[in-house]
Amino acid sequence: MHADLRHRIALTMVPTIGPVLQKKLLEHFSNPADIFKASKTALCQIDGIGEWTASNIKGWNDFKRVDEEMNFIQKHAIQPLMIGDHFYPTRLMNCYDAPTLLYYKGNALLNETRIISIIGTRTNSHYGRSVTEKLIEQLPSNTTVISGLAFGIDAIAHRAALKNKQNTIGVLAHGLDNLYPRAHRSLAKEMIEQGGLLTEFNRNTPTDKYNFPRRNRIVAGMSDATVVIETAVKGGSMITADLAFHYNRELFAVPGKINDPKSSGCLKLIQENKAILFSSPEHLLETLNWSAKKDPFKKHLELFESLNHEEKILIELLQKESSISMEELLIKTGFNAGKMAGIILNLELQQMIQVIPGKKIALA
Repeated sequence: MHADLRHRIALTMVPTIGPVLQKKLLEHFSNPADIFKASKTALCQIDGIGEWTASNIKGWNDFKRVDEEMNFIQKHAIQPLMIGDHFYPTRLMNCYDAPTLLYYKGNALLNETRIISIIGTRTNSHYGRSVTEKLIEQLPSNTTVISGLAFGIDAIAHRAALKNKQNTIGVLAHGLDNLYPRAHRSLAKEMIEQGGLLTEFNRNTPTDKYNFPRRNRIVAGMSDATVVIETAVKGGSMITADLAFHYNRELFAVPGKINDPKSSGCLKLIQENKAILFSSPEHLLETLNWSAKKDPFKKHLELFESLNHEEKILIELLQKESSISMEELLIKTGFNAGKMAGIILNLELQQMIQVIPGKKIALA
């Protein structure tokens, strides 16, 4: 293991020192061990470190707990990720409050080309389930799906990703010695084989309500985009959405019925111009520039195959001639004027033909 790991873990255990102050200390001292050797006066000279915080650092000496943590990591093949490491999520590093240390168990890359967070209510509707599953079905195969392993939309997203052979990562609000909710133990086991579990919390961390907003910032920060499927105006999903917005990530919200409490949060995000209205998976992929580029010949072939018999006759005629008048079309096809007008209108709407000067018809 990394020589600095012991004191990095220790730093995360000192009371009143969050990730922002941890980063300041790690930037100031060349070696994490020097933080604990420094005098109180030297610590107080660092911006944000007052006497109380300096006293907490000087008074902390529970290295037995640190050693137990390191033994646990080694025993269960958990990968510690220190900020700045090669495998640490680079997107997360751009967040001012990024964790200085993460614990990871899994086989998926945390710096995959495409990463999307999908979140929502624990009490989803059939509509929410359907939107989640259809979105994941249409994501590019190398997209990693992130969520919080909670009931509802989170679990639906994880399961849909597994079904579609996509990596999926659950971000936890507790240590890797525990799993909440316990009903998702088998799901978590599958995810370790096709994705992973990630947390900033040490073992024996209780499942405290204050840990969930901290978990949510990782969900928002390590993704290219966050999609809110269903949520009330208050709740964890809205916290995650707000974090994604302030981290300058793309944020999408699925609209719903105006009188449905499960859609009220999504509608609020759209109304406040924080979130892009999610209208379809195709729209999301285009916005993120994730759309797979189609072969132009294949695209035209697909369009041609979708036409009816009369429309195909007209297209085949236009393929032989650069342009043709309405009168010639009527003679060569044998269609009456009313039918021909309808065919031309439909093909124009599909942008397959165009009317050019001289009132002639040509392929678009």
